[in-house]
Amino acid sequence: MEFHHVSVLLNEVIEGLNIKENGIYVDGTLGGAGHSLEIVKRLKDGKLIGIDQDLDALEKASKVLEPYQEKINLIHSNYENIQQVLDDINIPKVDGILLDLGVSSYQLDENTRGFSYNKDAPLDMRMDSTSEFSAWDVVNKYPKEELEGIIFKYGEERWAKRIAEFIVNEREIKPINSTLELVSVIKKAIPKKARMEGHHPAKKTFQAIRIEVNRELEVLECSIENMVNLLNSGGRLAIITFHSLEDRIVKDKYKELYKDCICPPDLPQCICDKKREIEIITRKPIVPSLDEIESNPRSRSAKLRIAEKL
Repeated sequence: MEFHHVSVLLNEVIEGLNIKENGIYVDGTLGGAGHSLEIVKRLKDGKLIGIDQDLDALEKASKVLEPYQEKINLIHSNYENIQQVLDDINIPKVDGILLDLGVSSYQLDENTRGFSYNKDAPLDMRMDSTSEFSAWDVVNKYPKEELEGIIFKYGEERWAKRIAEFIVNEREIKPINSTLELVSVIKKAIPKKARMEGHHPAKKTFQAIRIEVNRELEVLECSIENMVNLLNSGGRLAIITFHSLEDRIVKDKYKELYKDCICPPDLPQCICDKKREIEIITRKPIVPSLDEIESNPRSRSAKLRIAEKL
């Protein structure tokens, strides 16, 4: 299947990164290279480093960016390894970093990847196909309490307990091997009236399992401060999130890095020696316009937050 991904908040990202023609930029979630293409077009003597854990994305991106080969370096890795990636190519600091945390349209639509609850596929959900750990392991091996916790925490699913119980009961009869088998179990677990309300009944559970398989929130939380440390003064970090759990992490990390002092308020003077590290460029997140949502409905939950290194 052809790799297709519509870049969300494209103009807002490019403007927000404040690109310098001789700067060095990192796209930590390269995807279909839509954002990266617009970045590299604006570089004269600069360089773009593209990182992605999805080999299909890297293959597509290399074709999209082929006219700019002398300005790009594409690397198969997870953005959590950005320090090692930059060390390996002898780049100490960069002028901008972008993360677009959305699942690509290709990943959702590709029948074999198992991200979609609307298509029958093996229970996979790996963004990095070289990883041995998949959604099958979560669904068929996790203890009931752990499964319930993941579905409740990462999916914010109020029926997490029943869904976990039904999954465990089903897998005792036979393994749950495909996405539609899992959807069927989830639908049985959620009362009919609740199934009729809102989104697809499997949406939250699928989100939760995908987050667990790819360690998405863990990687994001441990990477933001590291990425800020890799920015030159005036360099910017732009992060697009697609659900409240991601957005909360970004917002809280930015606030933490913005603070000048973290001492208790009743102390007469500061003893923590903490210094403000960033300026928060977006006091409120940038969201897609109505026109963008209409042309690309998958953009509707996107939020962009930008910080600048002091």
